[in-house]
Amino acid sequence: MTEEQKFPWGPAAATGVGSMPGEDAREVARIVTGTLESLPFLPELPARGPGADMIGRTAGLLAELYARVEPSGWRIGDRPGRDTRRARAWLREDLDALEEFTQEFEGALKVSAVGPWSLAAAVERRNGEAMLGDTGARRDLAESLAEGLRGHLAEVRRRVPGARVVLQLDEPTLPAVLSGRVPTASGYRAHRAVDPAVAEETLRGLIAVAGDDPVVVHCCAAGVPFGLLRRAGATAVSFDFKLLTERDDEALGEAVEGGTALFAGVVGAVGAGAEELSDPAGTVGGVRSLWRRLGLSPGLLTESVTVTPACGLAGASPAYARAALTHCVRAARSLADNPE
Repeated sequence: MTEEQKFPWGPAAATGVGSMPGEDAREVARIVTGTLESLPFLPELPARGPGADMIGRTAGLLAELYARVEPSGWRIGDRPGRDTRRARAWLREDLDALEEFTQEFEGALKVSAVGPWSLAAAVERRNGEAMLGDTGARRDLAESLAEGLRGHLAEVRRRVPGARVVLQLDEPTLPAVLSGRVPTASGYRAHRAVDPAVAEETLRGLIAVAGDDPVVVHCCAAGVPFGLLRRAGATAVSFDFKLLTERDDEALGEAVEGGTALFAGVVGAVGAGAEELSDPAGTVGGVRSLWRRLGLSPGLLTESVTVTPACGLAGASPAYARAALTHCVRAARSLADNPE
């Protein structure tokens, strides 16, 4: 990384969030690596079923904790069963495909896992309540996730030795966790809000697992806690751009000035039609307007902003998903060509 290149993915970068449509790991890996030269990623293919979804894949990474699928979702069990084995097998298949299409690759490469708070809100204890509601269970889950991620990151580095691995922690439920809006199993009440200092400390521990490699925290909900994520050590924050409000301005400005990168989700995750992807400059027009409103230096724009879809593309058609990634690349170039 040159002195001028602040982040390993470089300026005018584009990437995806994680999930893609379809079930063919090789075909999706070929599309992702062929389209996204600056920051390709390890895709998730949830259409294959439980274990290929974001919760299932991360559950399969856990060390000495095992989860199985119940009618209500993923629940901690006593031993690794069919669902754990299936999740791990699909991850190996995805890594095999990625390795095939990254021979002699050198550069930034992104992998994703669900972060500790969204995972705790999604995975149930044996009694059917979310692990979020039990302090000890949350701690055990975070420690298990940290150990599993260490092994996963080491495996990716072994398979793609020229890569600078970028870890993305998916935290779509974090705003609800912080505001006490995660419902209990009955649905009649909600889990108590988690203290922001506790949330920050737990995230800091998971971010530390990556060592010197960068960590992106993705949150596609409204009310992204930019300040908390910056203090926890996130290199970048990934978010749905259309959900920003002026209440986010101060935290966003402080994050950028403090050296945090922004992964701006400006391309729809489910396309309405070809016209949506016909104007790369228009796609990032809101980003330019935000920059002016915050009074940030135009010179920071292309190095600080990476263009992405608003969320994962699993719900889109394969044709739209390919076009959306291509459009992200073109929109990022447009941002670099005209940062003012």
